[in-house]
Amino acid sequence: MIDFRSDTFTKPTPGMLEAMFKAEVGDDVYGEDPTVNKLESYSADMFGMEAALFCPSGTMTNQIAIKCHTQPGDEVICDQLSHVYIYEGGGIAFNSLSSVRPIIGNCGRITADQVADAINPDDIHKPRTSLVSLENTANRGGGSCYDFSEIEKIKEVCLKNNLSLHLDGARLFNAIVVKGEKAEQFGNIFDSISICLSKGLGAPVGSILIGKKNFIKKARRIRKVLGGGMRQVGYIAAAGLYALDNHVERLADDHRHAKMIAAALEKKEFTGTILPVETNILIFDVNGKFTPASFTKRVLEDDIKVTPISKTQVRIVLHLGITEDMVARTIKIIEGL
Repeated sequence: MIDFRSDTFTKPTPGMLEAMFKAEVGDDVYGEDPTVNKLESYSADMFGMEAALFCPSGTMTNQIAIKCHTQPGDEVICDQLSHVYIYEGGGIAFNSLSSVRPIIGNCGRITADQVADAINPDDIHKPRTSLVSLENTANRGGGSCYDFSEIEKIKEVCLKNNLSLHLDGARLFNAIVVKGEKAEQFGNIFDSISICLSKGLGAPVGSILIGKKNFIKKARRIRKVLGGGMRQVGYIAAAGLYALDNHVERLADDHRHAKMIAAALEKKEFTGTILPVETNILIFDVNGKFTPASFTKRVLEDDIKVTPISKTQVRIVLHLGITEDMVARTIKIIEGL
């Protein structure tokens, strides 16, 4: 079976499993798990930031960050396709009692001008705009990446208007690899950054929230309230450390594989618009003899799993578990459709 449904379907490599088996552990709620402490320190240093917090999921790191940055009745600016808005169960309303100003961006990316236009005036009839949240890469934008110059412009708008700036960096390392950027660039811009270890990096579970010391102190308390306090979790943190040391550069293979499959799809009459393929996510329209549902059913007959994500679109995600041979086999099947 070739599973393209998500990069969350990765499994630990032998080297990662060995690192997990050898991990030194303690009680993390007491701050006594040495492997968790090492992962948090390592992650913060990587981005040139002061501190970090290990959490079970990217949804939790995003939701903790938003709650730290906002007060009840505030408003959060983000793209209408943002994960924090459409895939986190209404968490902004549920956890932070804040509203959302969704912006129609370009492949999941918004501009500084759009942010400036979306900020509410100081008017008691309107919610107080307090936070801007960006997603890089943008999942529903087909793994699209921000130009760093636009992020810098958005930061200027935030500074002028006393807004915090959060990054949902679930797949940030994909953007860093394809753009040739440095983690420190993002640490210098954002007030908080969420990083998933459990997607393309291949860890079985876990995400990191990075920010200033006082921010992370507050975040740790919120993590506890949300039930995210963990005990001998160093076994899992060891997988994250291994991933950061060994699985970042190989993300380029996933990007190359996505482009190869896109090239095969471009030649087929049933393929409509393909979103620009920058990283490991491929989103394309199907028409003619297929619908997203029927296309998904047809390729499953050849042991390929994909995801229909709308009435017109199918998503394919490349990851650590997809080999060169699997890509070649997938292309051959597409050519025969």
